[in-house]
Order: sequence, then C-alpha cells, then structure tokens
Amino acid sequence: MLKKIFFVAVVLRCGAVLWAGDTASFVDLGFSRDGTVYMFAQYGVALGTLKPWAELYAVDVSKNDFVSGGKLSYSSAGSLNAGNDGVGAFYRIMTQNSVLADRYGVDFLNQGYPLYIALDGDAGSPQGERVDFRDFERGFSYQARLVPSTEGSGAGLKSSFYIALERGGPAGDRKSFTVGNPGVQRPQITTYKIKKIIASPLDNSLIFVIETRKQVANGYDIRYMIETLRP
Repeated sequence: MLKKIFFVAVVLRCGAVLWAGDTASFVDLGFSRDGTVYMFAQYGVALGTLKPWAELYAVDVSKNDFVSGGKLSYSSAGSLNAGNDGVGAFYRIMTQNSVLADRYGVDFLNQGYPLYIALDGDAGSPQGERVDFRDFERGFSYQARLVPSTEGSGAGLKSSFYIALERGGPAGDRKSFTVGNPGVQRPQITTYKIKKIIASPLDNSLIFVIETRKQVANGYDIRYMIETLRP
C-alpha cells in the first residue's frame, strides 16, 4: 500500500511540475488493405482521477473524416494500479471493438512509413510552424506550413488550423494542397504541432499526426488528432 501511495504521489508531483495535465500516447494501427482507411488510437491516464482511458478512430483517407462508427472511447471505472501507464485501456478498447478493423479491412501489418518525426519536448508555437521533408522512395519533396488561428481567451478561447502543403515531383513539377479544415473551431486548444507524418504504403496519401494542447486548470492536456491527404 505504501508503494502505491508513493507511486501516485510521484505521478501527481511530476504532472504538476511539467504541465499539470495528462499526456496521451499515440498508437499507429495501420491502413486497410486497399489504403482507403487509416486507423489509430490514443490512451492515457486522467491526472485528476488516475483512471485509464483510451480512444479508437478509423478515418476515410480520401474524405479526411471518420468512417461510420469510426470514433470510439473507453474510460475505466477504477483508478490505475502502481506501475500502470494506461495501456490496459487501449487493450480493452481494441478487444471490445475488433469488429471495426474487420469491417473496414484494416491490416495492422499494413503500416505506412514515417517521413517526419518531431523531437520530443518541442511544444509547438501559437504562430504555427514549417516542416520540410522528403519521400525518397517516391522522389517527392514537401514543405508543410501549419497555419493556426485563435480567437477569444480563457474559457472563451477557440482555435483552428490548416496545413498549406507544397509538393515537388521528380520532374521538377510542383503542386499545392490544403490539408485540414480551417472552419472547424476547437474550444480550449492553445497550440497545434505536427508530431509525425506517415506515407501510405500503397499510394501518395499522407497522414499528419497533430499534437494538440488543451487548456485545463493550471496547465494543459496533450492529445492527438490526424489530418489526411489523398492527392
């Protein structure tokens, strides 16, 4: 019992020192066999209650939107035990919803390959960011500019963003794309950051993993979302 109390105290103390919120872990679950659907999950532990939670998503890559029934969540009724990082909640939501992957033909071995991974500890900027990366296998070069927009403050704060993407081809041609929907305003999100960019194993589709920081009491929670592009 003493060990459990000590563990909980350390978790609370570290959270208070760093950001007084909780941080999700992102799980790349791969594409459907035809590359039209991408699945991912995130999980963590709610700092205030120490209850593990998990979320599962399946996204239509062309539409950049959830498939039917493709947004699921789970929250444990009880608090975590010592040494638990919340991954059990991820296992629970996966076993309870395995039919979702089967319905859309998602193959967990059909993973894309990373084109860009951000350094840990970089919180991003309210002014946005620029990321340059290359797909050496297909001969493309990219420049991605994340453009955020924020209005209001405190409890009334809302924000949105989009990604202005330029792609250079092997023959020197260039194309421009807008990734995301700048018309979607999200309450209490202070910053967005491109955390990871994944290339589809089948075509030129891209998955942008976006880290968000949401205002909470005395800090913020870290969560993940994705934006997709199928040129």
